[in-house]
Amino acid sequence: MSATTPSEARLGALLTSPWTLALVVWLAFFWQLGGPPLYDLDEGAFTEATREMLATGNWITPHKDGEPRYDKPVLIYWLQAASVAALGLSEFALRLPSAIAATFWLVALWAFVREHLDAFTAGVAALAMALSLEIGIIGKAAVADAVLNLFIALAFFDAYRWWSHPRRAVLLRIYLWLGLGFLTKGPVAVFFPFAVTLLYALSYGQPRRWLAAVFAPWGWLVFLLVAAPWYVAVYVDTGGAFFESFFLKHNLGRYGGVIHSHAGFPGYYLVALPLVVLPFTGWLLRLLGLGRALWADPLDRFLLLWFLVVFVFFSFSSTKLPHYMVYGITPLFILMARHRAALESRWLALLPPLLFLVLLALLPLLLWPIAGLAERSHEQAMWDAAAGVLDWPYRLAMLAALLVWIGLWRWNGAACWQRLIVLGVVQTLVVSGMLMPRVLDVMQAPVKEAGQIARSLDLPTVVYRTSMPSFSVYRQAVTPARPPRPGDLVFLRIDKLQALQRQLPQADLATVYERGPVMLVKVGHD
Repeated sequence: MSATTPSEARLGALLTSPWTLALVVWLAFFWQLGGPPLYDLDEGAFTEATREMLATGNWITPHKDGEPRYDKPVLIYWLQAASVAALGLSEFALRLPSAIAATFWLVALWAFVREHLDAFTAGVAALAMALSLEIGIIGKAAVADAVLNLFIALAFFDAYRWWSHPRRAVLLRIYLWLGLGFLTKGPVAVFFPFAVTLLYALSYGQPRRWLAAVFAPWGWLVFLLVAAPWYVAVYVDTGGAFFESFFLKHNLGRYGGVIHSHAGFPGYYLVALPLVVLPFTGWLLRLLGLGRALWADPLDRFLLLWFLVVFVFFSFSSTKLPHYMVYGITPLFILMARHRAALESRWLALLPPLLFLVLLALLPLLLWPIAGLAERSHEQAMWDAAAGVLDWPYRLAMLAALLVWIGLWRWNGAACWQRLIVLGVVQTLVVSGMLMPRVLDVMQAPVKEAGQIARSLDLPTVVYRTSMPSFSVYRQAVTPARPPRPGDLVFLRIDKLQALQRQLPQADLATVYERGPVMLVKVGHD
């Protein structure tokens, strides 16, 4: 491993300065936070449940379009509702709790690494986390994942602190984070900390220490005081329906079966993980050669087990989604930062972000052949619209990004990890500033416009065989899925129009709005 040069030292000090970290946090989690419209299904489902919670005053059982929503526990809805109550109903207010949670998550990582390693390594780990592709996406999404990962990370950090120096206050804090995580997304928030710490204790032949922590009565009292009141209240309110749906379908069911068509092949996460951590894929791959050295160090072993348990567990799950890996990538940023000097190959470091940037740059040329493969009308409409939004500003931005890559490749005054941090900033600017706003404009801006038009018309409105709950958010009213009747305004995907015509053969269906994949039609009298 080569020694650090003076120019690398100066650049490292600049990159890890508090001002740079603050700027990166703003760029990763707050910039463009309220710009793009809400995306369906996820953001639409969460935010419509939040809107209905505020509208009905039912703070116990979340509802989406008038029906109970048992997918997740209540904490994320409470946080979003508090933000909306303070700031008004907007994309910014609905996403703000996630951005704040992601910021605290990053601060918790920085504090932990500074405590157990040093401030410089803490800064590097925080930069890598904030600028990775998937963290940047979920940190700006109005869903539960940023909040959940905050509590999972806090539980793991305090678990290692307790293992190193057992103190009651730290142990009680662990149970506080577990309770809050259980209130955010249920058993997953408890399972991974318990499983990883058990394996860690067994690896040192000290299971009794683990048992002492697991059977701490005061800890469980804290857990129950945090989580139990709402679970008792929702049981009383739903008569047990929440427990049957949430625990059996949305937890056991997701692991043993495929939910919402989110299936994946056995090696799914071998492919997804390199994409999730872009542009730091090569940095991550370099860790593979350090396996024995990582296992020999107590902190590295803990971090490695944290990642491996999550990776192996979800590899055997029937339902697979890229963001599941986020539960286990926090330790990878620490390992990469700690062993940053091991990354010496420019090709290994810079080739993955180059391939990603080239793919984004070629998107305008790839759209036409891809559009030709679309079979359904709403997909064809979206691809046709996409061709127009990848305009010259987008192309010039991609050209600038590629020129930055070339400059970083030729620059000899920076370490490989430093080049990747700069590319992380470039990637965030491109994805958050150019790509995502255009993608969501194609997919979701028509849904937003349709919702606003429906609100202004103030007619009885139904949704027909279409699951885009953000429509109800923008309409600011429940949109039932009952059969359409004369006088109704109907929101539907354009490929469902023929089915609606067959269902109402005598009715006059007047198009009120049509753009991209969706439309509004008014049902006339027979």
